[in-house]
Amino acid sequence: MTCPLCTTDAPLTDTPVTGGPADASIALCDLCTDPQTSPDHFRAIASTMWSEDPALQVYAARTLKRLDTDWSRDLLDQLYLDEETQAWADNEAAQTNHRDSNGVPLASGDTVVLIKDLNVKGAGFTAKRGTAVHRITLVPDNDAHIEGRVEGQRIVILTEFVKKR
Repeated sequence: MTCPLCTTDAPLTDTPVTGGPADASIALCDLCTDPQTSPDHFRAIASTMWSEDPALQVYAARTLKRLDTDWSRDLLDQLYLDEETQAWADNEAAQTNHRDSNGVPLASGDTVVLIKDLNVKGAGFTAKRGTAVHRITLVPDNDAHIEGRVEGQRIVILTEFVKKR
């Protein structure tokens, strides 16, 4: 099959396009989904970025932005997206360095488990080891902190005391 982004003939893998409709995805070759792929692999994007498929347009815009070469910046300046598609392209999760005690990356909405009993200052209770904290929030300016609810209290937790579930 032909990859709709780079136009190479290769096996395709269904790839979700986040930040927009929940079921949005496109079928891409493995090289197009690998962030380590050489920028020259994406030269065909100059024509494929004009696809009528909004998911492909969003993925192309994000790829051009990530490549950050002279030619990709020129193409990104030429690319026109309607307001809704542009908002989707801009709605990309920011890369963070929040990691649990095992070095596994954390994201907002993840569930973590406490690996140590923690005294919660000001709340008068101890959060016990093994307690699951659902739908965590990442503290934007500190990679060592996350926030979550334990026993109905919203608390700040150090990432060194949690593991991702």
